[in-house]
Amino acid sequence: MKALHPEPSAHPVRLGARLRACRQAQGLTIGQVADATNLTRGFVSRVERDETSPSVATLVTLCQVLSLPVGSLFEDAETEVIALAEAPHINMGGSGVLDRMVTPRGQTKVQLLRSRLDVGANGGADLYTINCEVEVIHVIEGEVAVRFTDRTQTLASGDTLTFSGREPHTWRNSGDRAAEVLWTFVPAPWSGSR
Repeated sequence: MKALHPEPSAHPVRLGARLRACRQAQGLTIGQVADATNLTRGFVSRVERDETSPSVATLVTLCQVLSLPVGSLFEDAETEVIALAEAPHINMGGSGVLDRMVTPRGQTKVQLLRSRLDVGANGGADLYTINCEVEVIHVIEGEVAVRFTDRTQTLASGDTLTFSGREPHTWRNSGDRAAEVLWTFVPAPWSGSR
């Protein structure tokens, strides 16, 4: 069997900015962290600027002083781009609607859908609720009427409506052309694996 010779990544892990942000968020100075860890101020400063790599023991000590889980330094940043053309189709119900999830499937804090509503599209005759605290609809193009138990709110292009996800409602494209809308749910009512 041929031996494999792995090479280090061309993109080293940058821990310094995360350590600095955590220190600053707690209102600590470099001097205070240096005193608590028995390190010099210069060394802590170089670590925060990624000019030197601390030993594992030193890194653990820094994290303990900052009450920061060591593993969190190595987690990927929660940044992900979803191209609209590649956003997965999901079925949130209704008729005459094409829903695309434009936030990552594993995101649990918020969920954003972009929907195309054909002329006459609707969320159904019955009022429903979404399992979330807050629901927001923003109309990009067209006109959408959102019906609640006691009122109907008509939204035009550029309008945004925010309401409780537990408030029974339904919607319909009340215009004479297709509509484009963004739905935001906090927290995400549905998430799947990546």
